[in-house]
Amino acid sequence: MLTGTIRQGQGGVYEVETPEGVVEASLRGRLKRDERSGGKVVVGDRVDLESEASGEGIVWAIQNVHERTTLLERRSPGKAPRSKPIVANVDQVLIVFAAANPDPHLRMLDRFLVIAGSSGIAPLIVVNKVDVKGEAAARAFFAPYEKAGYRLLFTAAKAGIGVDELRESLCGRLSALTGPSGVGKSSLLNAIQPGLGLRVSAISEAVNKGRHTTVTAQLIPLECGGWVADTPGLRELGLWEIDRDQLQFYFPEIERLLGGCRYPTCSHIHEPDCAIRTAVAAGELDAGRYDSYRRMVLGEDDF
Repeated sequence: MLTGTIRQGQGGVYEVETPEGVVEASLRGRLKRDERSGGKVVVGDRVDLESEASGEGIVWAIQNVHERTTLLERRSPGKAPRSKPIVANVDQVLIVFAAANPDPHLRMLDRFLVIAGSSGIAPLIVVNKVDVKGEAAARAFFAPYEKAGYRLLFTAAKAGIGVDELRESLCGRLSALTGPSGVGKSSLLNAIQPGLGLRVSAISEAVNKGRHTTVTAQLIPLECGGWVADTPGLRELGLWEIDRDQLQFYFPEIERLLGGCRYPTCSHIHEPDCAIRTAVAAGELDAGRYDSYRRMVLGEDDF
């Protein structure tokens, strides 16, 4: 028996990284039935394999899936809300935005942060292309996120700014990578490990060809240890599965002020004597972040 991590899967065949190298395995028994009925084995899953003899020699079968620590999911296409797992056991989500070219859409960033928080996964905000706008200006623009308590890295792939720190943040961890198009994700990956970003682009193009509504992730090994999961389609992850009453807990700066409102069930939208809105009016809580919260609660987020 071997234990390993699923790197990719297609057509019921999975590539599994094990202490003895990479092997191909398929599902057997109960797991195969679960797969057909909607139970999904995904990249990042830790699995137990057993060998079986066949006419072509030894083949491997997945007999057991370990309990997951975290899971990133998206909404499946169709009218009925169903979750579609993307990647399991992620240690952190790297949310990459550019300081300029393209200009950062902070409401989109807020959405990513809520999704990470609701999944129990630590987010790392990577602000790339700081050489275009100037690092001081970029830090000032993203200051509300540092004040809220998020981790931020300021990078410029071409100039080599922050590359070593980014590499250190990735090594030894399973990281999911996301962010809008054009922010320099592939350039950053190339900077930390030459050729890796190009490989990610090729993988993304190959697995999504002709499958525009399907999200497929693949784990890519890092030379320094650890993995990067390229997650196309993470932007389509919706807030549909999140109780809107719980959104206040996914904005750290709002959560710290809870308990100061007149009403215990305060929505922080319209009630009098609301500590959150009072803090916004006093400039103690960022108005843009609060507006994101309000839009999400009211279902007005435009993504």
